[in-house]
Amino acid sequence: MQRRKPVVALVGRPNVGKSTLFNRLIGRPVAIVEDIPGTTRDRIYGDSDWNGVGFIVIDTGGLEAPATMSDERRKAQVAQPASDSAQFITYIQSQARLAIDEADAIILVVDGRDGLTAADEEVAEVLRMAAKPVFLAVNKAEGAKIKQNAVEFWNLGLGEPYPVSAYHGDGVGDLLDELVKALPAYPADEEETDMVGIAIVGRPNVGKSSLLNALTGSERAIVSDVPGTTRDPIDMEINYEGQPLLLIDTAGIRRRGRIEPGIEQYSVLRSMRGIDRADVALLLIDAVDGVTAQDTHIAGYVLEAQKSVVVVINKWDALTKDSNTINEFGRKVREQLNFLDYVPVIFISAKTHQRIHQVLPTALRVVEARRHRLSTSEVNDVLREAYDAIQAPTKHGRPLRIYYGTQVGNEPPTFVIFVNDVEIVHFSYERYLENRIRAYYPFEGTPIKLIFRARRNEDE
Repeated sequence: MQRRKPVVALVGRPNVGKSTLFNRLIGRPVAIVEDIPGTTRDRIYGDSDWNGVGFIVIDTGGLEAPATMSDERRKAQVAQPASDSAQFITYIQSQARLAIDEADAIILVVDGRDGLTAADEEVAEVLRMAAKPVFLAVNKAEGAKIKQNAVEFWNLGLGEPYPVSAYHGDGVGDLLDELVKALPAYPADEEETDMVGIAIVGRPNVGKSSLLNALTGSERAIVSDVPGTTRDPIDMEINYEGQPLLLIDTAGIRRRGRIEPGIEQYSVLRSMRGIDRADVALLLIDAVDGVTAQDTHIAGYVLEAQKSVVVVINKWDALTKDSNTINEFGRKVREQLNFLDYVPVIFISAKTHQRIHQVLPTALRVVEARRHRLSTSEVNDVLREAYDAIQAPTKHGRPLRIYYGTQVGNEPPTFVIFVNDVEIVHFSYERYLENRIRAYYPFEGTPIKLIFRARRNEDE
């Protein structure tokens, strides 16, 4: 099992540079950056590391105006310039409160060019009441004058303002130096056990808690409560046919009455926290709704976290079916989750317990595959046959040569392949080699990692 990672949330009014800072912290351009308040993007989370301290970054930006508003009012809000942000205050406050609930530390991002605004003060008021470390990042501080003007943000009562340029990276290191000092160090003793962590993940109302109840109610399961934290749900420790399991319930956020702006986005964060602590994730999908955008967000994080996964289609009892329904539904799911084409898909009803008996055996079978190790001779036999089967890619007339490979680790299975030139290895060829490895041993439900390293060959 893996150590839990602390969470850092970025909050602030629209167009202050949260997405730019988010991209800077995770080291790649995941968030779409535009000078338009309310820009929507695909991902709102990512992994970061500073001086050996790993943490999750959550970006609260990109929220649209609340659906309860009229179309005219919603359009007006999104269209307004960032400097006129009073209309955003209500749901910026909602973002801040959700961030307070989820995060171990918070970065309030403000715009050094605009100076102190009413929206900044409103968010700061919410944050001051939080029992969480808050760091004030005065963004867009590229010039000496703006850095000097950052002093006015002392008035927010959040401590020292840190002038930064998210775009250029200036001052970000100083901010992170102080930030990581405030992050909690979660215990790593779970890593030393043979307990298998199984996270039940998915969007609200797909039946996560119902599945947890169904699994722990098994006659073969001995159940004990393991206290969680104020931010995490209760984990359930069970013994399944001699194998200790930790079932991690990420249900957390549920739809109750009127949904606050951003609550759907934060259900993803809850799922992330569970995925990071698990060996395998049970990704629940509502059979009635099918695969949604939020399902793909969660599935994408499973892939990025390099965790194993079982796709579980719940509420199968709610569909009118014929003899071909399960095959057609499974085909559609695999098309929509094509980046997880190696995972098993099972169809259940947590309510009626239909096929519940398949869930844990499937998860354990996937974990076994995750821990499998191929011998060096097996790896090289596969690589040799793959190399001979199709023409290797070339660059400037120079062909790729594969010298040898070996599996250097598991959880996930990791292979190092020595070649003459790493730059010749195209993504399509990497995927080809992965498929050839899976053809030899499927590694069902688990990602595999290929690392290419250059090695000089004097005979070349």
